[in-house]
Amino acid sequence: MKNINQNSIAAFIPARGGSKGVPEKNIRAFSGKPLIVHSIEYAKSCEYINEIFVSTNDKAIAKISESSGTKIIHRPAELATDTATTESAIQHFLETVEDKPDIIVLLQATSPLRPKNSLNEALDIFINGKFDSLLSLTPTHQFFWKTNGETAKAEYDFVNRPRRQDFAPNEIPYDENGSLYIFTQKHFEKTGNRLGGKIGYITFSERYGHQIDTLDDFTFLESLAHKN
Repeated sequence: MKNINQNSIAAFIPARGGSKGVPEKNIRAFSGKPLIVHSIEYAKSCEYINEIFVSTNDKAIAKISESSGTKIIHRPAELATDTATTESAIQHFLETVEDKPDIIVLLQATSPLRPKNSLNEALDIFINGKFDSLLSLTPTHQFFWKTNGETAKAEYDFVNRPRRQDFAPNEIPYDENGSLYIFTQKHFEKTGNRLGGKIGYITFSERYGHQIDTLDDFTFLESLAHKN
C-alpha cells in the first residue's frame, strides 16, 4: 500500500431525508449546530482527507452540507428508502465521481461524538497495518443473553460471574459502534461491502459508542456533549 500522503482519501457521509424515528434528524440542531455538521467538521479536522462528500436525496441536507464545505452526491430516490443499504449509497458514489479515491472514510451522521484526533489515528493504523478495512469498536462489559420462545440462554458463565476487572484484554467483548469505517476502493469494488479482507480497528471509549436513532438518544447524547 502507498504511503498515506500518496493516497487520495475521501470522507463519505450518507444522510438521507425522511427519517421516521427523529423528524429531519440529520439537520436537527445538536449542541448548537445541525447534526450532520459535526461529522463534516470531524472530517475537516483530519489532515489526510482530500475531499468530503455527502450523499443525500434531501435539498435541505444538501444545502447545509454544501455550505459547510462538502461536495454533494445527489442520491436517487430508490437508493434513499428505509430498506436501502449504505453499501448501495457507496456504490452509487463510486459510480458518480470522476476520480475514485484510493481510500474511503465512511462517517455516520448519527454519531456526532468522536474522540479528538481519532480520524488521523485511525488512518495511521489503517495505512501502517496495510488493512483492507477498519472499523471503530467500543469495549463492553455487559452480559448478553439469547431468547428462544419462553426460555433464555446466557452467553456467559453466570455461575462464575466475572467482574469488570477480571476480564483479560483478549476476553473483552466489543460493540461495532457504527461511527467510523475505513476501506480501500479496490476492496469495496471487489466485495461490495465496507468490511472484509484484513480488518483493523480503533477503540472508542463507551462515551463515544452511541448513535442517534430516537429522540431519547438525542437528549442523552446532548447531555454527554455538554459535559465534555
